[in-house]
Amino acid sequence: MEANARKEEDFDSPTLINYLRQDIPIEEIRDYSSSGRIESIDFVKGFAIIFIILAHYAAVWLNEDWYFVYGLAFMFLDILGPSLFVFLSALSVVFTVKRKKGKMPEKLIRNRVFSRGLIIMAIGVLINLTETNYAFPLNLWGWNILFFMGFSQIFSYYALKLTKMPRALIGIFIIFLTPTIRAFLYNEQDTNLIVGFFHFIITSANPSVTLLPWLSICFISTIFGEYLYEAMNEKSENTYRGLFRIFFTWGIFLIIAGVILGYSLQTFLTMNKYEYGHLDLLRIANSQSFFYLPGMPDFLIRGTASNMLYNLGAALTIIAIAFYFIDLKGKSNNIVRMFKYYGKISLSLFLVHFIFMPLYIKQLNIFLFPVIYIANIGLLGFLMYIWIEYGKGIGSPEWLMVQIGRIGQKTGENLKKTSQIAVEKTKESIKKRRT
Repeated sequence: MEANARKEEDFDSPTLINYLRQDIPIEEIRDYSSSGRIESIDFVKGFAIIFIILAHYAAVWLNEDWYFVYGLAFMFLDILGPSLFVFLSALSVVFTVKRKKGKMPEKLIRNRVFSRGLIIMAIGVLINLTETNYAFPLNLWGWNILFFMGFSQIFSYYALKLTKMPRALIGIFIIFLTPTIRAFLYNEQDTNLIVGFFHFIITSANPSVTLLPWLSICFISTIFGEYLYEAMNEKSENTYRGLFRIFFTWGIFLIIAGVILGYSLQTFLTMNKYEYGHLDLLRIANSQSFFYLPGMPDFLIRGTASNMLYNLGAALTIIAIAFYFIDLKGKSNNIVRMFKYYGKISLSLFLVHFIFMPLYIKQLNIFLFPVIYIANIGLLGFLMYIWIEYGKGIGSPEWLMVQIGRIGQKTGENLKKTSQIAVEKTKESIKKRRT
């Protein structure tokens, strides 16, 4: 009886509240979404978040005379932002699942992935509230970068249940079937309530990254995520060189495929700007008197099949190049270390940068903008360093996800202890009956 009492007392101590009050190691916050020993992934993630912030600031800060630069630059540099960031996010699920497999119950692994995804989606919902084209509560549903990134975390968990070949086939199938599906849903949305519902679900009130064809990233990225994880475990030069060849070869192939399939120029007469909002960059780029662009190549228009192939290829190529120099050749300097740190805190960095967006609305020319932008990026890094290193990251998205992961872990431990106590009690009762 006394032994049982001690076990039950141990079970209650520390309580969940006291457990959560314990300090979270800073490294755990910094490395929560990190791949671990593959440093190039953190670098590329930091690289992507810097360009996402650049696009957001340029859209708001550039004055009317230089606003065309935003349209022109974003048209060609979109491969460095959302698609790369989402690709890395879906890829990171592989590391979360594979690291914990066999070390904790499958249910806890799933809850860890789900909690992370749902928190990111919840933050995305707050951003959707700024969307004014739809009334509340319809504007809560919107495929902005964070909303889709959170969704991709959850969906990638289930994509991993399939082997590599079925994932590849499903991903390609989604990419090439998307134009037909979206055209049908758009044309018939006003004639059929069910069709209109599915059109809204796929495109949403804030269609920055529409569900189709971006869902294909969850299938494609997890394939390469497994290659990356396997190489990380072996960690030999031959394995790393093989991994580089896989990423680089497929990256170049997909880029070429995207350009070949999408070289035709699109205008507002040939493509619907309401369904493919990225086409509006053509209007912005032409809002000057220096030159005139007759159209926008299909492979540069976000949401098309050729653009998805092109973006996936660009993501793989960028990762391959970074992997070659950082992980294979061991190159490093202050710039590389800065991008790696930004990659580890990318989610918090994404949220904090919105605070500074109202500072220079339509006020900066092309000469002053780079100076202000670089200074702001440095300030963001400094503020995040203070928050993470001295404020212990309390309240940051990474901190929240670590806490929820700890709740799941603590709950799992408690359930395990409870079952152990129940088994021991059962054994004791059986012994008493026998005696």
